[in-house]
Order: sequence, then C-alpha cells, then structure tokens
Amino acid sequence: MNSQNQTLKPSGPDLGRKGSTAESTPVQVKLDIEHAEVKDDPRKWSKTRKYIIVTMISAASMIAGLGANIYNPAITQIESDLHATAGQLSLTLSLFILIQGGFPLIWSSVSEIQGRKNVYLTSIALCMLGCIVAATAKTINVLIGMRCLQAAGSSAVISIGAATLADLYEPAERGTMMGIYYCAPLLGPSLGPILGGVLTQAFNWRATFWFLAIFTGLCTLSFVFFRDTFRRERSLTYQSVLKRVLEQEVKKAAAEAARHLVSEKPVDADDARTAVVSGDDKSSKDANARDALGGDADDRDVEAQATLSASEIPAAVKEVRLSLKDVNPIGPMIRVLSRRNNLVILFASGLLFAFNFSITYTASRTLANEYHYDALDTGFVLLAYGIGCLLGSVLGGRYSDHIFTKVKAKHGGKSQPEMRLQSTLVPMLFFPPSVVAYGWVCEEHVHIAAVCVMLFLAGFFQISIYSSTLAYIVDANVGRSSSAVASNSFFRGLSAFVATEVAVPLQNSIGDGGLYSLWGGLTLISELLILLVWWKGGQWREKAIASEARKSG
Repeated sequence: MNSQNQTLKPSGPDLGRKGSTAESTPVQVKLDIEHAEVKDDPRKWSKTRKYIIVTMISAASMIAGLGANIYNPAITQIESDLHATAGQLSLTLSLFILIQGGFPLIWSSVSEIQGRKNVYLTSIALCMLGCIVAATAKTINVLIGMRCLQAAGSSAVISIGAATLADLYEPAERGTMMGIYYCAPLLGPSLGPILGGVLTQAFNWRATFWFLAIFTGLCTLSFVFFRDTFRRERSLTYQSVLKRVLEQEVKKAAAEAARHLVSEKPVDADDARTAVVSGDDKSSKDANARDALGGDADDRDVEAQATLSASEIPAAVKEVRLSLKDVNPIGPMIRVLSRRNNLVILFASGLLFAFNFSITYTASRTLANEYHYDALDTGFVLLAYGIGCLLGSVLGGRYSDHIFTKVKAKHGGKSQPEMRLQSTLVPMLFFPPSVVAYGWVCEEHVHIAAVCVMLFLAGFFQISIYSSTLAYIVDANVGRSSSAVASNSFFRGLSAFVATEVAVPLQNSIGDGGLYSLWGGLTLISELLILLVWWKGGQWREKAIASEARKSG
C-alpha cells in the first residue's frame, strides 16, 4: 500500500480557517491511495452501472484483436490488388503489434489529465478514421500507414480498460472482472479469421475494414454516454503534485509568519505554518518508511481503509491541476520498472502474450499448408483456441479471486498482491505439456480433432495464468494502475513483435514440433519467473516503496 503522512494546519487567509481548535491543533492526514475519499465513488455505484461499463470497455477491447486478425484471410487478395510484396504485407501486421504495444504509455498519461472518457472517445475515433481510409486505400503504403493509425487508436483500451476496472472494483473482486473483461479481446484472434473469411468471400478485402469502421463507430457512440471513473485523489501522480503544492504553501506561510514577527509581534511558528512531516531525523524517516508500507511489517494491508478527508486539505490546493510535464509517460514507466517485482512479472507476462500471437499465426499456415484448409475452415479450427481462452479467462479469473479470498482469510483479513499468484500453480502444471503436445500433433499430421483439443488446452491454461498476472500488475501498483498496465502492453507488444517476425523462419527450419518444444521451454521459464515473484515479490515491492518514501522526504 502506498501512503504518505502529512500534518496539515490551516493558517492565513489562503489556507482557510476552521475556528480556534483547527488553528491550534494540527490535523494528521494519512493518504491511502487505494481508498482515498472521493466524490461519487465509482466503487459505490450500483452493480448494474458497473456491468454496463464493463460491457462497454470489453466491446471496445475487441477492436485490437479483430484489427490484428480480421484481414488475414484476404492477404492474397490485398497482395494482388495493391501490387504489394510479402515483406510489405508482413509490415502491416508486425508494425500493428509493435505500435499497439507501445502507444498505451501515451494514452495512460493523457488519462491522468483528461480522464478516461476523453481518451476513450479520442482513441477509438482515431481508429475509426484509420479503418475508413484503409478501406479506400489505393496503395500498400497508405494501407501500412493506416494500420499504424488503427494500432495507435485501438491501443488505449488495452491500458486504461484494466485501469477502469481498478477504478470500479476492490482488489478481491478484480480477478473475476479481469477475466470477464479479457474475454472480449480474446474473441479477436478466433472470430477475426472467420469474419474476415466470410466478408472477403462475400465482398472483397475492403469489406473487412468497412466492418471495423462500423464497429468502432458504434463503440465511439457508446462512450458518449460513458460516466468517467477516474478520480485524481487515487492517482499517485496527482498526490505527488499535491505534495509539491503543499510544500510551496508551507514556504509561503513561513514567509508570512516571518513578516508578522518583524512588523507586529512574535508568533509561535507552530501557529503560523502548515507543518509537513518531512522526516528531518532518522527516526522520522523510519516512521515515514513504515507509513509508506502501511504501518508495521505485520500490519501492512493493501486494502487498508482511507483516512484522507477532502475537508482536511487546504482550500488553496484543492484545485491542483496536472500538466503534461507531470504526466510524462517515461517517468511513470521508469518508476514501474524500477521495482524488481514489476520487471520480473512483466517479462513473464510478455512471454505468455508472445506465445498467443505465435500459435495463432503459425496455426493458420499449418492448417492451410499441411491440412489444406481454406480461410473459413481455418477460422473454425482456431475457434477452439478462442473458446479455450474464453473459458480460461472467466474460470481462471473466478478461481483467482477464490484463492485470493481464501489466502487473505488465513492471514487474518490482511492481503498482499502476491497472494493472487498462488492461483497460477495448478494451470502451470499443464500448460508447457499442452504446448509441446500441440507442436508434435501438428508435426505428425494427426487428425484435426487432436489439433483442436491441443489448441483448446493451450489457450485455456495460458489465459488462466495470464489473467492472474494482469490482476497482480494492477494490485501491486496502487495509484499507477494505468501506467503499470501500459508498461505491460509495451512488454507484450515488443515480445509479440519479435515472436511474429521469427515464427515463420523457425517453423520452416525446425517444424511445428521443434518450434513448440522451444515454446514449451520458454513457457516454463515464464512460470518460474512468476513463482519467483510469488516467493520474493512482496519483499522487493516493500523495499521499493520504502526507498521511494525516503527519496520523497
């Protein structure tokens, strides 16, 4: 838990007054980011309103998956119509994945200033524009450029969608909701080829982009009625700026007190300034470090209740406004990556996501070349992987919440983000064997039913693990959830870009059996990294929080 202690005592006309008691007694305020008091708290909204919002962001999150896969069945037609080379067509996919992974860093930062709603509207509208121009493109260069615009626009929901869930739900509820939310983007890789095949056969390749244009237009329209869930009081960026402004008010009040000493009479400094617990000596620094961790080592709890009251913040700083400098995306990303637990879990998450793109990309080629399936039949086979992912996401999310609640109860109701990762132990046993089995089933050209079963199992266990790591990334970065998820998107986008570029050469050289034996080893490494975070992540995280508290004074 991230918290800061500040002793606020209103003084002077700019800081407001609350009577003689407030003027003589400092107010101790503990800033608990996770449960800071806010107006119209989204977590207190009705279940119906929350479900509507989850439905909206889930539908919008389908754009990214559909955009990456829906036009794959039309690749041959695009190559002929636009006189494109294989390398140029490869760029339309690899650049899409890379930009979709990196751009959330920008969107998450902008959401700290403009809120979630404005980012949703702007980003999805950009994606719609890219789809319209792509549908009318006359050259491959225009198509490549519009694919980049589509990727940039569709990427916002990836980062701030999970952050929106963090706005709405308590940590003990997030696993289930993350699972439900993540179902929608998983439909893209499975439904995309089917929709693309139907649209291409019925019309032409341009119909796939017109379909995306209509879908993104409907999503944009729905977000016009979206009620923003972002509350700045629960943002670490805002709290950092608030602290800086408070310190400036301290200096102003001290200067005013000095003038009174000279012009009128001596004034007790404690009655003329706002005192900020800054930790000038070693004991106060140690106290601050403990407070930053949520109290004593035995009392830390990421779900501790907030004690911050809006009435206790001086009037002069209630209208703090953030600037672009305050939300520079590089700074939050560096702070997220400076924590060892984040770095390790993000690397593990990136490997899991890269596998997802590798298997859907190479499976399409295997089904076409070895099983001689057309685009529509290939889409139906890949549906097995999509169904596995859907069930893994929903059931894995519920199982994650069940384990989290169970372990929390064993610890007297006190929770730590690492408790969430215990739910990955069971699927970890079956995931690598499923991956290796899929590769050799394809290598030996076993009946298509076996391929479908292995695709289903690989998807089910992969997403069961991935959804828990995503929930952990949110829980472990209280107040920085959008930046943390954006960092995760960057890692997974970069990993997927590399996996997509090397998948076909490796498939051609060592076959599906060799390729997915290699992936079996990589998934095992990913699992070991997750176990490392489960074991040591709490110590790393608490040490990092204490270090950040000392540096901030």
